[in-house]
Amino acid sequence: MKSKIVPIASDASSRKFYRLVGKNKSKIIVFSEEEKYRNLIAYVAINNFLRKNKIFAPKLYEHNFTKGIIVIEDFGDKSFYDVLKKTKNKLLVYKKLVDLLVKIQKIIPQNKIKKNKNGFHIIRKYSKKYLEEESDLFFNWYLPLLFKKKKSSIIKKKGKRILSKIYNKLNFSNSYFVHRDFHVQNLINIRKKIGIIDNQDAIIGNPAYDLVSLIDDVRIKTSSKLKKQIYKYYLKKTSKIFKVNENKFIEDFNILSVQRSLKIIGIFSRLLVRDQKNQYMKFIPYTWKLLEMRMNNVTFLELKKILNKNISEKIRKKIIIR
Repeated sequence: MKSKIVPIASDASSRKFYRLVGKNKSKIIVFSEEEKYRNLIAYVAINNFLRKNKIFAPKLYEHNFTKGIIVIEDFGDKSFYDVLKKTKNKLLVYKKLVDLLVKIQKIIPQNKIKKNKNGFHIIRKYSKKYLEEESDLFFNWYLPLLFKKKKSSIIKKKGKRILSKIYNKLNFSNSYFVHRDFHVQNLINIRKKIGIIDNQDAIIGNPAYDLVSLIDDVRIKTSSKLKKQIYKYYLKKTSKIFKVNENKFIEDFNILSVQRSLKIIGIFSRLLVRDQKNQYMKFIPYTWKLLEMRMNNVTFLELKKILNKNISEKIRKKIIIR
């Protein structure tokens, strides 16, 4: 049997994926013309770091970073999104994913990890400035879809001031390995193992962030009851520090959920405007629901007020496609 190359559906990034199908096993070719460092070099470095810590990330077979190509292990197409869609006992599945998250959070984070024979990749820390830059995507890309420049600027100025105060309330230090996109489509079911992909944006950050990514996943709707069950299971399985300071931990969870939802609305809007990818806009109404749910406490009174004043329920439910 001759090897053949089959295109695979792309994701929200600029990367292109192909499956190299051979006689014995298949491999994945990743091609990236843009952001070669992030999409290829950082990705390989973090995959290697995870593998050394006994986390199942794709193995590198070949690379030509100059030409923007790497060949990596093929984990297949069965993500835990597909598993959950077909499973009645969803909590049982989520418990396995939480177990993996707890294992990842036990890794001692390193600021510098080996990039190649001659250098290191720097894993940055999640700073307040970084959080603000991410939530700015909401103001910079989503608001202009709704309002003229003047109104967008007024909302942005007020919103940024409010969010700055909210981010100051975060309790736990940035001292954990954070995947940053720990959701079910990036977790692959491989026999009895769980493979984790899209690792290139890993950072050292708050312990609640990846839990937010899993529980408040904008791509798969889950009930409030299931969300609470997953959260409680995480507390049961993880550090006693979080249990003793549960009020502080849930505050961080809510703040980071709000931050992440604002960021996601901004990213999906940017994909529409800049990249002509409109398929992600369908997730925005549910992302708004998650925002509303997590803003339902005193920490977010000001933010809730300004958003409610300017963005109606009708607008939030609308799927904008250009």
